[in-house]
Amino acid sequence: MDSTEVATKPHAVCIPVPAQSHIKAMLKFAKLLHHRGFHITFVNTEFNHKRFLKSLGPNSLDGFPDFQFEAIPDSLPDSDEDATQDVTLLCESVRKQNFLAPFLALLAKINNDAISTSSNPPVTCIVSDGFMSTFTITAAEEIGVPIVLFYTIAACSFMGCKQLRAVVEKGLAPLKDESCFTNGYLDTVIDWIPGMRDIRLRDLPTFLQTTNPDDIVFNFVMEAIDRAHEASAVVLHTFDALESDVLDALSSMLPRVYTVGPLQLHLNHIPEHPLEMGYSLWKEETECLEWLNTKAPNSVVYVNFGSITVMTPEQLVEFGWGLANSKLPFFWVIRPDLVIGESAILPPEFVAETKERSLIAGWCPQEQVLNHPSVGGFLTHSGWNSTVESLTAGVPMLCWPFFGDQQMDCRYTCNEWGIGMEISNDVKRDEVEKLVKELMEGEKGKKMKNKVMEWKKLAEEATGPHGSSSTNLDNLVNQVQLR
Repeated sequence: MDSTEVATKPHAVCIPVPAQSHIKAMLKFAKLLHHRGFHITFVNTEFNHKRFLKSLGPNSLDGFPDFQFEAIPDSLPDSDEDATQDVTLLCESVRKQNFLAPFLALLAKINNDAISTSSNPPVTCIVSDGFMSTFTITAAEEIGVPIVLFYTIAACSFMGCKQLRAVVEKGLAPLKDESCFTNGYLDTVIDWIPGMRDIRLRDLPTFLQTTNPDDIVFNFVMEAIDRAHEASAVVLHTFDALESDVLDALSSMLPRVYTVGPLQLHLNHIPEHPLEMGYSLWKEETECLEWLNTKAPNSVVYVNFGSITVMTPEQLVEFGWGLANSKLPFFWVIRPDLVIGESAILPPEFVAETKERSLIAGWCPQEQVLNHPSVGGFLTHSGWNSTVESLTAGVPMLCWPFFGDQQMDCRYTCNEWGIGMEISNDVKRDEVEKLVKELMEGEKGKKMKNKVMEWKKLAEEATGPHGSSSTNLDNLVNQVQLR
């Protein structure tokens, strides 16, 4: 490629929220843009850059001439921990604009290199996680390029975040006092959100469940959504058929909203991307796939609560005995930091009772697991990546949402899409056993399986040659390139 071709190539600088699920979605999106002719610079924090090198190998981030990785500091205390950073501290660091100066310095370095060496094109756009917008919009304005805000959440959750200001103005949040958690106050129905019905206060992003008006994460989320209308484009990881009512309402509030999901289905259509690195900050254990090969079709319950959810030792034991008492085979991912403040230890009786039909791992290649023929149900925290991956694999869910947007994902999974059932917050083994059996063998489970196969088909249509998500991706690329 000669220097004129390099100079005219669009160059997207992609920056995710420094957390596992956001990085994974952004990296998939970056691969799709790269496949469509973009030069990519992918920006992790130094902390996560080190974790990638540790989990994927020392050369995993060497990239290519036109897909490069950079790292900037996050201003948090140094740590060698192989664990998710404190969400509040990360939000506070973004709010204090700690990321702005190093990000601007990186953009300046890229543009200076483009002038001096001609080997890389100058930056032509920023693709920022929507929750980093408080400083990335400022950076885009400063260097005079368009900015795309990519929210790695559902449209229903985005709308929920967008309504938090109104919830505050109406005096519904922050909560008056602690009694609001127990007196049914959170069951208050919010009937004024455009494109949504039967939403309760408890279904909205959980950041409002605070009694402190200065709560860092609550304010961070509101500020991150406040500037969405300033973006050249807002991208959501969903597809039109899944959330048509909410998307119709959003399209009248924001100038340009593009649904481009599910991202993995687009990637399945293109030849193997040359960047073969995985997406995981933890080392993935692949032995589970051989174990799954020995199980009958649709017989295994897959259990994984994602990268951030934590639980008490009691909840761990209740989940464990619920699974054990169901007498069904299960594969359970238990992260080293899953249990609050201590190691996740299951009683020896549980281990003895289930050893013939269970497997426990620290982390795994989730999409391969969900697409394995032996997996028939997914016990999940209802994170959005997990929900989309389960839907596209045709696997119904048991939902135990933990925080953030997960309550809304759970609400839609169970009530709107008919592909899940909710487990109550205070986990009891009898309920877990009953719902696991219903999911895998009951009438409701069969209905959910049929329904999820319908959604899977619609997801495949959306990402097919003339599908809504494919068309939106084309339009987005053209818009960003044309400036």
